[in-house]
Amino acid sequence: MTASSKITITRPDDWHLHVRDGNYLSSVLGDTAKRFARAVIMPNLSDPITSTDLASEYRDRIINALPAEYKLSFDPLMTLYLTNRTKASEIKKARESGFVHAVKWYPAGATTNSDKGVSDIVACYDVLETMAEEDMPLLVHGEVTDPTVDVFDREKVFIEQFLEAIIKNFPTLKIVFEHITTEQAVSLVESASDNVAATITAHHMLLNRNALFKGGIRPHHYCLPVLKRESHRKALVKAATSGNKKFFLGTDSAPHTRASKENACGCAGIYTSHGGIEFYAEIFDKADALDKLEAFASFHGPDFYGLPRNKDKITLARKKTEIADTITFGDETCVPLRAGGHLNWSID
Repeated sequence: MTASSKITITRPDDWHLHVRDGNYLSSVLGDTAKRFARAVIMPNLSDPITSTDLASEYRDRIINALPAEYKLSFDPLMTLYLTNRTKASEIKKARESGFVHAVKWYPAGATTNSDKGVSDIVACYDVLETMAEEDMPLLVHGEVTDPTVDVFDREKVFIEQFLEAIIKNFPTLKIVFEHITTEQAVSLVESASDNVAATITAHHMLLNRNALFKGGIRPHHYCLPVLKRESHRKALVKAATSGNKKFFLGTDSAPHTRASKENACGCAGIYTSHGGIEFYAEIFDKADALDKLEAFASFHGPDFYGLPRNKDKITLARKKTEIADTITFGDETCVPLRAGGHLNWSID
């Protein structure tokens, strides 16, 4: 294998991850901990993580479920679930904890387990002010839930109706626009201050919305925000591979049981942790931008969050590895992205 077929980078982090709870945890944590030193853990469990105490208990469960070889090398970065009842005092307690690193804003009803999310963001303005004072980032699921808005326009309308005002009203608040999917989101982040950044998933850069309907309905390609048209996919790739420090890696890997995806009302979410860094290497390689991968995956995220960069390295090789049809997920199974296919890059 020639030198050009390998790349060594600082160990990356995943700035947007779902690992579920209970007996599901041990099924998926190994895939993430093998690749990433840290991951921002989403709080939208069926009983959401709305307090620092709940975040501490969840963090303990995650650490206890880690494979033995990763217990000392992987750090779950916890988040709180914002509600209309969140108090400013809880934000201060979270900041003082040292293990809660952000607060997640889910518009009520926007995605999995978001029904207890925010129904009126203006009612949370005092909390956002405290977050700005405490240097606590706001992570945003950027979609409106108005049923009259086309599902493919939910992100665009969210920007116009909510996010632009938040950025204007809270200029010192750190904001991460999560899993962006549109040209409009890219443009907003690029034009905003350095306090506004975005995560980009691999699946939104690998797939466009045609993947939902190729040969029939493809439930394992269904996620929220939903896949968009090809022009948006290209805009995401361009942003990710640009070297702009405002964009960084967040897989939004979201496992569900096969049964919960393949039914009359399938859950939203795509499991990608089995190729958590390898999919990105493929994307950057195809864009002739492998020299930009390390910054996107390993530098921009910790720099934005004010955390140290990792010191150890990983090496990726341009080598095909088969992907299983399913993975074990608790007592059931989960269908990973590109099931039955292969990764084009592998950890060496």
